[in-house]
Amino acid sequence: MSVTTQLNGVMKICAVTSLAVSLSAPVPAWAQDVPAEGYLCCNMRTDGSWISDSNYVESGKRVIPYGTPVQFVGIGRYRVEITIDGESQWLGNDYSRDLDMETFARRYILDQDPRKVIAKAGPRVRKAVKKGKVTKGMTREQVAVALGYPISSETPDLEDTRWRYWLWSFSPYTVVFGQSGRVVRVEADTDTLHKVYMR
Repeated sequence: MSVTTQLNGVMKICAVTSLAVSLSAPVPAWAQDVPAEGYLCCNMRTDGSWISDSNYVESGKRVIPYGTPVQFVGIGRYRVEITIDGESQWLGNDYSRDLDMETFARRYILDQDPRKVIAKAGPRVRKAVKKGKVTKGMTREQVAVALGYPISSETPDLEDTRWRYWLWSFSPYTVVFGQSGRVVRVEADTDTLHKVYMR
């Protein structure tokens, strides 16, 4: 089963026929599939205006919860402008630059609320996602919602059984999926494991 199929619902992106937000210039044709209004895919961290795809845990940044309503404004050089509660934020493509910007935008702006999908998970998974942690038995979809996507320069194929993340720039960890597509373990040093894994 492909990740696209496996992530059906929360990660499914549907084309929109028009944009309902005011833009200073027309949206280019290659950005037409990005929802004009949608939901943040994952728990993401902001410094107030910049949300990096690295999504470092130890950064002192504020967490914007998954499912937060967002409005798509436009695409710039390695960045996607959105608004949240009327405030501008940039989704920064710092480490996934092999992705075209439309694909990058569609990772983070969903047309369906991921909270509805996570609500159907068991209490342990719901707790882990809320805390921004991983626990054994989570699907790829649930890991992405909890942690954000792994940067594509480290994990170019989301079908891979190993998703590499960084707690911060010098503290890597790897989420390992079994044949069932569910988490079997997280590989990290003891301190990092304590911060990202819920037993």
